[in-house]
Amino acid sequence: MMRGIRPLLRGSTYSGALFAFCGALVSLPLLPVAMLPALAWPTAPYGVRIGLVLLSWAALIGVVGLARATRRVLIADARRLLRVPLPDPAGAHRPASSPGTSTGTSTGTSTGTEPASPAPAPAARWRTPLWLLLHVALGWIGALASGVLIVAGLTLPGNWLRAEAGLSLFGWSVRVAGGWASWVVALGCLLLAATVCVVVTGALRWAAPKLLGPSSAERLALAAERELRLAERNRLAHELHDSIGHTLTAATIQAAVAGEVLSADPVAARAAMRSIEESTRAALEDLDYVLGALREEKAGTAPTRTLADLPELLDRLRHAGAVVEPELSGELAQVHGTLSRAAYRILQEGLTNALRHGAGGPIEVRVAAASDALEIDVINRTGGRASTGKSAGPGAFPTSGHGLPGLAERVRLLHGEVEAGPDGPRHWRLAVRLPVRLSA
Repeated sequence: MMRGIRPLLRGSTYSGALFAFCGALVSLPLLPVAMLPALAWPTAPYGVRIGLVLLSWAALIGVVGLARATRRVLIADARRLLRVPLPDPAGAHRPASSPGTSTGTSTGTSTGTEPASPAPAPAARWRTPLWLLLHVALGWIGALASGVLIVAGLTLPGNWLRAEAGLSLFGWSVRVAGGWASWVVALGCLLLAATVCVVVTGALRWAAPKLLGPSSAERLALAAERELRLAERNRLAHELHDSIGHTLTAATIQAAVAGEVLSADPVAARAAMRSIEESTRAALEDLDYVLGALREEKAGTAPTRTLADLPELLDRLRHAGAVVEPELSGELAQVHGTLSRAAYRILQEGLTNALRHGAGGPIEVRVAAASDALEIDVINRTGGRASTGKSAGPGAFPTSGHGLPGLAERVRLLHGEVEAGPDGPRHWRLAVRLPVRLSA
């Protein structure tokens, strides 16, 4: 019993009915336009003119439903008043790409733009007009039926002392025996009006996911948007780890060097402190950008580091006391976009690990740019026999920490190959090969 009357007590039932009635009300301005064809054919039979008006009215409502703005408004109102969980149309809240940003999922150059949402199929395009026609039809049916019942419920008890109480509407008359019978009939009319609201709201709730919910193409577009947002956040996490991790490692070593030579060599100490200042300022730029993007603020141009910044990176390592032996070959200036940015971050991570875990001695850096691939090698000395460690094949890295696994993920997204493991008895080698996709 309680389960049957529970929908009558919910506020969402009447907010949904209000949503339906508003659809009927909004369609009224289209009625004068729909009457024009009937007025232009005055000799037609009355029934034909009425049908012509209804058909014209339905056609105008359908045309309004073809607008994308109409769909967005209907989805927002259905969520609020019908309490139906409907996602936004694909691309409705897509953030604009900042210059210089990239999801890191492509090789070669990056345009910095996201793919457009697929055009809706013809069958999917007609779902909004169908929903609008159903919405208006149910709104008018519900408004007329519940209006008549409410008027009857409020009118009949007014004549309860008379011998007979009655109600006449559109040529129809209803007579009710006087006394308490009129109150019973009035209460029944009000309950029926509430039941009409329940039926109308239930019908709209049933149809909303089918007609206002995402189509197959829209589901694919929404999934693509979620994947893009996730990839961008993962990229930001990698960038932040690489930048902050490298900066903290280099700054710690540079501070130790400055402390040791402060009295004996003030010039070297000042150079180390200046290097700390420069590297931390660059890291703060990265941090400000990432935090702004995570807060969904309007971030400026992303601070991008490419192979063109490699000399600066090597200079910071030298200021930290490391001995770096670079060997650069090929046309590195011809490497652009995502590939250049990823190569810089890979080198930054490899050099940071060599600086943090190496046993001193020179760090060999080899970067070779060919027509089909970009090859990167970072070799450093280890504290003991390197053979005690396990060689990691392509994509196989220790599960602890985030540096090497993040580096492997970056290489995988670029369809490259990576190996990390012993190189001889006392050396460790990081080798990365990234394919170059030549633009047409």
